Amino acid sequence: MPATPRSDALIEEIRREFPRFELVPKAERRLQRAIDVALKIVTVGAQREYLTRYHTVLGDTLYLPTKWSSTPDEARFVTLRHERVHLRQKRRYGFALFALLYLLPILPIGLALGRARLEWEAYAETLRATAEVHGRQAARDPALHDYLVAQFTSGAYGWMWPFPSVIRRWIDETLREIERAPSP
Repeated sequence: MPATPRSDALIEEIRREFPRFELVPKAERRLQRAIDVALKIVTVGAQREYLTRYHTVLGDTLYLPTKWSSTPDEARFVTLRHERVHLRQKRRYGFALFALLYLLPILPIGLALGRARLEWEAYAETLRATAEVHGRQAARDPALHDYLVAQFTSGAYGWMWPFPSVIRRWIDETLREIERAPSP
């Protein structure tokens, strides 16, 4: 397993903020395997990587995909920054409202404004962490922007936002905020 000092330090920081925080492999939990099957059905096979690629916060637990053990430290750090946003959202809204916002408004598939808003906030942190770890040029990488647009407009999150131009404007806005911030 690769050395992970940066992400290990962030995990300890998250645990100080969320004392019940734990990391659990998704494949070990029956509920996570059931969610995987449900997502494959609901998205007609478009979300096939829930167990292997996607990270999921439920309560104070971060469920890890099978690829976590081979994920480089910098990528883990960026992911943990994103997921910490979801932990803070859950604390801010409470578990029930957070779950409702994530799962329903307006439609669970095709136009999920609640989920999109929650993910915009978390992916803004992904861009900030990317700039911090890899430099601002990495946060401006068109391939990263295409990936983010795909997360919102594909079956990855149930086609939560069907307007790629809105996502690209949001990315541009977030990058302007990053550019205005002092360099780390």
